Amino acid sequence: MAAASRAAGVPVATGDTKVVERGNADGLYINTAGVGVIEHDLALGPGAIRAGDLVLISGPIGDHGMAVMIARGDLELELDLESDTAPLNGLVSALLASGADVRCLRDPTRGGLATVLAELSLAAGVGVTLQESALPIRPGVNGACEILGIDPIYVANEGRLVAVVAAASADTALAALRADPLGREAAVIAEVVAEPPGLVILETALGGSRVVDMLAGDPLPRIC
Repeated sequence: MAAASRAAGVPVATGDTKVVERGNADGLYINTAGVGVIEHDLALGPGAIRAGDLVLISGPIGDHGMAVMIARGDLELELDLESDTAPLNGLVSALLASGADVRCLRDPTRGGLATVLAELSLAAGVGVTLQESALPIRPGVNGACEILGIDPIYVANEGRLVAVVAAASADTALAALRADPLGREAAVIAEVVAEPPGLVILETALGGSRVVDMLAGDPLPRIC
């Protein structure tokens, strides 16, 4: 934890311990709270999204959720998957400092990329066209998802960010993300469109299309 706080540039100010009865705490419980400052006057949010904008993801999706699922289950899959857990404050700072016209930022945690895009399209009153062929997914993650019957776009991520940027700024934003080790595999994955409002349409690698809804239920039990 000390090493992680140093890497993120976020000091640990205080701490506390709890004593519970034997058998009532199987493992370690960590409760955190943060104090920060607003460093800019940007109005980032769904209300700033416009048709024609592009959607970027900072790296491969599904690493965290599938790593946890394989580690905690009896799946007997011989895959070397690691969680993508990482602090994103440095990556966000680099993106905002690049001068790119950033409209909105989100973290694709519970519900994965699909749910985040569905929420943004509804909140902004726009459509989103997601390109399956552009999605960065590691072969091991894709294989595990196929075996378990899980769509990787619904799998949780802990060290990725979704950025909606003006199309003219996409190259600048992509370069800023890729210059950071946490964003070296960043990619443009979708386009914001005017119609149909409130819907995310996935253009499949086979040339078809389907509607991407929000996650119903949760394939992975909550761990945070």
